[in-house]
Amino acid sequence: MQKAFKYLDENEVKYHFHNYKVEGIDKLTIEKWLYHLPLEKLVNTKGTTFRKLSEKEKEAAKIPAKAIELMMKNPSLIKRPVVHLGNGKYLLGFNESEWNDVKF
Repeated sequence: MQKAFKYLDENEVKYHFHNYKVEGIDKLTIEKWLYHLPLEKLVNTKGTTFRKLSEKEKEAAKIPAKAIELMMKNPSLIKRPVVHLGNGKYLLGFNESEWNDVKF
């Protein structure tokens, strides 16, 4: 997230930051993301939160409805940042070369 904030600030991009780790995340928002982003990319399988899940929960994370419940319960399972560009376009995670190709 720090790299993303730095990039946005250095490029004078106005943004609204919703800290879903603190403020929580609702089902409708996750469903909207999943309409545009693949589940296997939205769930952060490389983080410690995922690694701490039981094997049963890890399997459940592959099923959209169950993954939504898990992400609402454990927002750290969501790969960050999720950037909504408008018109159904999103960036997921920070990749500077990918971000350079976007008009914010």
